[in-house]
Amino acid sequence: MRVPAHVAIILDGNGRWAKSKGMPRNYGHTQGAKNVEVICEEAWNLGIRYLTVYAFSTENWSRPENEVNALMKLLRNYMKNCVKTAHKNHMRVRVIGDKTRLDADIQKSIAELEYETRNNDGLNFQIAINYGSRDELVRAIGRMLKDCRDGAFLPEELDEQRFASYLDTAGIPDPDLLIRTSGEERISNFLLWQLAYSELYFCPVPWPDFDKEELIHAIEEYNRRDRRYGGI
Repeated sequence: MRVPAHVAIILDGNGRWAKSKGMPRNYGHTQGAKNVEVICEEAWNLGIRYLTVYAFSTENWSRPENEVNALMKLLRNYMKNCVKTAHKNHMRVRVIGDKTRLDADIQKSIAELEYETRNNDGLNFQIAINYGSRDELVRAIGRMLKDCRDGAFLPEELDEQRFASYLDTAGIPDPDLLIRTSGEERISNFLLWQLAYSELYFCPVPWPDFDKEELIHAIEEYNRRDRRYGGI
């Protein structure tokens, strides 16, 4: 089986999964966070080298305040526990998105996590937090224009490779496969530039129930696709 080097996942369905069990939405988010650790290990065992998950979008701030506060509390706990998990599994962890809106203690935990795991040679694990692809593109263009004004490069020297170097994912290969759980069939402002040639797989299973077998199903479907570029 041909295993994609980079898999991106939109972690959808936590709230609906919890509701189906008569539990509050925050219970779904807690179980979803636990499943991230499981899938990280399964992905690496299957031969996936890069895994990127959509954890908290720029649009998620519009959710009810108590749900946002619960998500931030969950994020704080996850960041603390992730260092131990990352070292155990040799994961290198990076956070993409606009971290400036996050509370200072969360920013500090992220910086420590990225620093502590920078030399790990296992799974490259990217977590999208306060991430929106349109926001990423606007921020990238702002930095790029500043560098151009400062003489770092000439306008005619701009190409796709240079532009990609300003994205949050600079240095990370584009995803081969995008998986979205829970049945929705859209990419919801996630990695718009990076998904240009990715295969898309929409899974009806909510994220807390997404397991090794579902991941293998997604990879099997990826193998059935006729991967062509440039219309050839």
